[in-house]
Amino acid sequence: MAHGFLQSFDKRINVQSAGTEASGKLNEKAVAAMKEIGIDISHHTSDPVDKYLNDEWNYVITVCGGANEACPTFTGKVKHRLHIGFDDPSHATGTDEFIWSEFIRVRDEIKAAFYKLYTEDIKPQI
Repeated sequence: MAHGFLQSFDKRINVQSAGTEASGKLNEKAVAAMKEIGIDISHHTSDPVDKYLNDEWNYVITVCGGANEACPTFTGKVKHRLHIGFDDPSHATGTDEFIWSEFIRVRDEIKAAFYKLYTEDIKPQI
């Protein structure tokens, strides 16, 4: 979701998503939550972090639980390492309505945090 928001804020920036435990596919509820607000992430991928180790990055941003602890294993060239943590809505349990509400809550938290990052840190550097 963070990838989708960053790209929606500014098409000029190169955004890639990767995970320490990438599954190879996106969570359907995350895709639906983003589609609900007009952002299509269905074409995004869930890639392993190793895919990007040989690239240079201005930012590597971890967003979920154990990713912050695993991030030091990312040995690529990075100017800024940040952790902006969110609950993982895919771990929510309960009714379908509650689980959906968790995806919406986390989506909205991601949007607010990444918009702040974009306007305060990324945009001024472009």
